[in-house]
Parts: sequence; structure tokens; C-alpha cells
Amino acid sequence: MCYHRLSENLSVTPPVWRLWEVAALSANTGAYDLAIVGAGMAGSALAAALRGQGLSIALIEARPVTLPSLPELADLGSFDSRVSALNMQSIALLQQLGAWSAISDYRACAYPRMHVWDAEGTGAIAFDAAEVDCEALGYIVENRVVVHGLLQQVLPAPDIKILAPHSLQSITTHSEGVSLTLEGHPEVQARLLVAADGALSSVRSMLDFKTREWDYGHHAIVATVATSQDHENTAWQRFLPTGPLAFLPLSSPPGQHFCSVVWSLQDDLVEDVLALDDEAFCAELGRAFEQRLGPVLGCSARFAFPLRQRHAVDYVRPGVALVGDAAHTIHPLAGQGINMGFQDVAVMAAEIIEARRRGLSPGSIEVLRRYQRQRKGENLLMMGAMDGFKFLFEQDALPLRWLRNVGMKGVASSGPLKREIMRRAMGLGS
Repeated sequence: MCYHRLSENLSVTPPVWRLWEVAALSANTGAYDLAIVGAGMAGSALAAALRGQGLSIALIEARPVTLPSLPELADLGSFDSRVSALNMQSIALLQQLGAWSAISDYRACAYPRMHVWDAEGTGAIAFDAAEVDCEALGYIVENRVVVHGLLQQVLPAPDIKILAPHSLQSITTHSEGVSLTLEGHPEVQARLLVAADGALSSVRSMLDFKTREWDYGHHAIVATVATSQDHENTAWQRFLPTGPLAFLPLSSPPGQHFCSVVWSLQDDLVEDVLALDDEAFCAELGRAFEQRLGPVLGCSARFAFPLRQRHAVDYVRPGVALVGDAAHTIHPLAGQGINMGFQDVAVMAAEIIEARRRGLSPGSIEVLRRYQRQRKGENLLMMGAMDGFKFLFEQDALPLRWLRNVGMKGVASSGPLKREIMRRAMGLGS
């Protein structure tokens, strides 16, 4: 494996007696160093990254926080419809947090290759991890499996208090941090509030964080499908005029071939596609994919969600920070959303740990601005690149079609440029 090395600060551990002292203090007073709203992938990862650091942490979630049920069998109905393409930098973080072994022991599909082609031309490009001396470009993992692995680290931690199911009702900011009113729970005080509550963040809304956002004019249809041919542990993506279509490999029993499908379609086409029965949907999907893996034999239940770009103008203010989808959402065409979120978490955790070492409050604007400086520019670059790809591939004008086909062929034939793109996508840097 070619793991990206993360901050050594995440491995600092204070004495065990200090952890129990912190946990007892917060339980008795309702005051915490850190309150994280949202126990999904980003929120659970941040809690896991900060456990054992002498901090009192509240993890707040509107729904019950329990280990997700993981089916023993692998069939069309057993896979989570939402999956993530985790790059090697995200794998390194999960490994450092102690979560990766449980994830990989259950099921995670490494993909050493990726094949991308243009439906409206001759442009195509293939990526192979061997070109950058790695075993895999990344792993396709079901979202609930990632959460399961992270919560195995979070739930037993004595310095993390789970406050769930308690929905957030109001937030008051003051010089010492924030006060939170939760449904069915006494008021919570925290020196730092971190919003990890997703694209429709209630924290961001309640505190009126400004955003720049727009609809892509597309919905993504997601489902698990069975194909007649082996997916070859390859991530496949075809760019159509109506939007990109991805077939992502899933861990499959011998003789069966399962993929997670992410089909981006213009809004006016989605309803008709969802209305198709399973047989007609599989046939339409196979045609859109050029039968690259043979006929589509079956599909799970289908779900659709609107695609919208959203980026917070500021990620921080005194006592409050946004991470993951609460700070930014991006088109799923390159699967970078959760990878950006996990790097938010890694930087945020390192800055909080460093602040504690220096005797600073975790909610200090000095601390939080360092996090924002490191992450906002990187996220903007990735979002801009993805929007550029989307714009280029949805254009039907002949000059732009020629340009993108020439560009794909040029990248495919240029070893250094191609390797640089791969390393960036994998989170390995230059």
C-alpha cells in the first residue's frame, strides 16, 4: 500500500486517569471542550481522531447512534445504496484511527484500475495504480460500513459522550464558546462546536453561515446492479450528454458480479427512468453503458437525490467550525466529496490537538483560521476542477467535443501528467 502519512499529532495519548477525569467532569456539568453535531462519517471520524487527547467531547445526533447492521450475505438487496470511493489518503486516516481493519475485514473492494470514456467521441483514458507504484487507486466501500468501523472506535471511548437521539433546537454563541439547546436534553455548553451534520446542516443554517451554491440541474440515481461479466475490479465511467454514468466495483461472491451505479441525469429525465420496471431499467442502463460488462441482470431498489454545489464563504467563526458536507458539497462525478471531508477532519483534529498543547481554547479563532487556511483553498481547487470537467463534457458544440477528446488522448499519452493527476486524485500529493 502507498499510504499518505498524516500528522503525528493524532497519536498523542494522555494518561488513562485523565480520560476518566474528563469524562466524569463533562457528565456532571454538561460542559464540554468540543461538541460535534452529526455522527455520520465525518463527525464520527473527528470524534475518533480526538479521543484519548484529554478533551471532553459530546457527539450529538438526532437519530439513535448504534452500530449499523451489516448483512452476512452479499446479494442485490444487501448492499448499502450509498457508497464512497475512498482514496488512499482517506484509507490512511481510517487506518490511523483504528477503523480500517473492521471495514476491510467485512467488505471493501480495491480498484487498481479506472477506465473513462466519452460517449460522444473517441476520447478515452485508463488509469492503473501500478503506474504510481501502488496496489490500488482506492477502495469502494458502503457508507454504513465506514460508519460501523468508526463507531466501533467511538462508542467505547470514555471521553466521548453520545447525546442521541436529540435534535438541535437552538444555538447561542458567547465569549466562552456556545450553548446548545437539544430536544429532550439539558442545555449543553462547549468551547467549540463543529458542524458535521451534512449538506443541509442545521448548524450552518441556524448561525447563518453564508454559502455560494447552485443547482447542477441533475439528479443522481443510485442502485446496486448485477452484471453478466466480471467488473475486473475496475471503476468505469462513461460521460454522456445527459450526465456521467459510473459503475463502481463491489466485493462479490464467486460467480457473481455486483456494481454500485451512480447515474447522473438531467432533472427532466429522472422521473421517467425511475418509473421503469426493473427489467426495463436494467435494459436502459445497459444501453447507456454500452454493455461494457454485458447485460445488466438485475437491480436493487433505486434512489435519486438532487445534485447541488454548495460552498460556505467561511468555514469558521469564534467557537464554531464546519467540516465535510456542512462546509462543501460537490458533484459526485469523481467521488471526491468524502475524501475532502476526511481531510477536513484530519486538519481540524491536528489543529485542536496542537491548540491543547499550547494551552489555547479549541474554539479560538486563531486556531480555527489555521484550519480554514489549510482546507478552503484545497477544496476550492477540487470543486473548480470538477465543475470544469462537468461543463466540458456536457457541451455538444463540435469544437468543445474535439477539445475534450484531444485532451483525453493527450493525458493518456503523457506519462508524467497522467501520473500527477492520479497522485492528486489518490491524495498522495506531488
